[in-house]
Amino acid sequence: MEYKKLVAVYERLESTSKRLEKTHILSEFLKTTQDEKVLLLVQGRVFPNWDQRELGMASKLLLKAISVASGASMEHIDKVWKETGDLGEAASQLVGKKSQVTLFSRELSCAKVFDNLRKIADLEGEGTVDRKSQLIAELLSSAKGMEAKYIIRTVLQEMRIGLGEGTLRDSIVWAFFGQECKAGYNQEKNILEIEDQEKYDASAQLVQDALDMLNDFVEVASLARRGREALENISLIPLRPVKVMLYQKAKNIADGFEMVGTPAALEFKYDGFRLQIHKKDKKIVLYTRRLEDVTAQFPDVVAVITKRVRGEEFIIDAEAVGIDKFTGKYRPFQDISQRIKRKYDIVEIADKFPVEVVIFDALFVEKSLLQTQFLERRKLLESMIEQEQGVLTLAKEVLCSNQSEAEEFYGKSLEQGNEGIMMKNLQAIYKPGSRVGFGVKVKPTMDTLEVVIVGAEWGEGKRGQWLASFIIAVRDKDTGELKEIGRVGTGIKEKAKEGMSFGQLTEMLRPNIIEENGREVRVKPSIVIEVNYEEIQSSPTYSSGFALRFPRFVRLRDDRNVEDINTVDDIVSMASSQRGRDEKV
Repeated sequence: MEYKKLVAVYERLESTSKRLEKTHILSEFLKTTQDEKVLLLVQGRVFPNWDQRELGMASKLLLKAISVASGASMEHIDKVWKETGDLGEAASQLVGKKSQVTLFSRELSCAKVFDNLRKIADLEGEGTVDRKSQLIAELLSSAKGMEAKYIIRTVLQEMRIGLGEGTLRDSIVWAFFGQECKAGYNQEKNILEIEDQEKYDASAQLVQDALDMLNDFVEVASLARRGREALENISLIPLRPVKVMLYQKAKNIADGFEMVGTPAALEFKYDGFRLQIHKKDKKIVLYTRRLEDVTAQFPDVVAVITKRVRGEEFIIDAEAVGIDKFTGKYRPFQDISQRIKRKYDIVEIADKFPVEVVIFDALFVEKSLLQTQFLERRKLLESMIEQEQGVLTLAKEVLCSNQSEAEEFYGKSLEQGNEGIMMKNLQAIYKPGSRVGFGVKVKPTMDTLEVVIVGAEWGEGKRGQWLASFIIAVRDKDTGELKEIGRVGTGIKEKAKEGMSFGQLTEMLRPNIIEENGREVRVKPSIVIEVNYEEIQSSPTYSSGFALRFPRFVRLRDDRNVEDINTVDDIVSMASSQRGRDEKV
């Protein structure tokens, strides 16, 4: 396919803010192509979600490629970039001017764009930066203005076309099941008209389940094209990461029992990071909740799983918890989080920050367990794990229906340095990627949110060398768009030895700067943090419609990605329950 045809789709998607219209545009496009490369590119990707390879090119590195392709100086490109606030738009203007006077240029194909971008991710060693720039410059030299715009945006992973997870899912449903459900988009009214709602809902759930299991829009679209039966017959694949099941927060233990039923399984909620452990063909791979492969960073975990977990093929859900090797007490998440990104001195840091692997669920043991009740999954785990305190254990659990007994268990968990407790429905199946009430978490009353940093402002005075005020956002569940909800600057330290510092956050964000306007910068949304706050207030100032009163940085959540952060729906629900508490007082 010619790249300009895909660019036309990008332009249509960007030109409308209506989610249903975006869904219609994408669903119609799905009917026209089965090319995997094109279907990845339409999302602004060259790898599926489960593949953690990255292009690794910050915006500053792209200036050279734009300069080579356009003939403009680096200074002029930087000026246009600041004027437009979008490096893709700057490339469109500058490359577009040159392409108008170029007599001979090849038409870009989607395959050429895809292949050049894939090569970038695989480059290593001396001269890598120059070779990456050359591959981009080659594309830009053949690109028209609008093509240049989206090539740059794809590299930066900043498409700005509003394709959220809900839109991607619904586009598959509309494209391949819309006719049998008698569903059609009424463009004039901007509504989806459905005659068979029950069948439509079942189709949407089938597609969502497939996306949660496979983490691959292209593969799920290909299966849906073959029909409902193809989706119904998919299964988990060991060594491919799965979206973990997520849990809602209950107000208290009584609320938790109401949500999950009685009797319930109560477990300690550990202050560690989620670890999904896969085994197949004697190979063990460890994934974080962000679906990152961290096997190399945790050779100690691989060794203990090899020794103490029986089974030829499995996918098990666990928490890696920091443990003090001298006292045996649990350590906070921040103490061990640095192990996740570590590439050097791995043995030394593993010795300094050991972890206890706490296993609490199983998704696959020789076969899929997604439809198996939790009580049976737990019994299976008990039969296959050889426990050793401080090394590998099952989550501490009690079965109870009694609130006073549950309160006592909750207190014990907090005393041991844990975050709280989990409460689980004994008959519940495992539902990847879904907060469905099969389990809830109960934590102390101070509410926290997981948000992403989307911008910042340089400090003043002695903080002038640092970014010191951070713009934070939550996610629109349907469109995937990020909605600002406030700024945070408190809770961050001036000295790294005291905790997360302004300097550390600045260095993490600096490579992700995509726009500068005076003292304020916009950054690629990739750094997730946890904040607490005093109150949620309505606010016209921020795009979410809400503002956090006195937000305070709690910790970096480098075990989370942008898809995991709180949503606007969460904020609405929390604000509503907050008002309810105030009325009772």
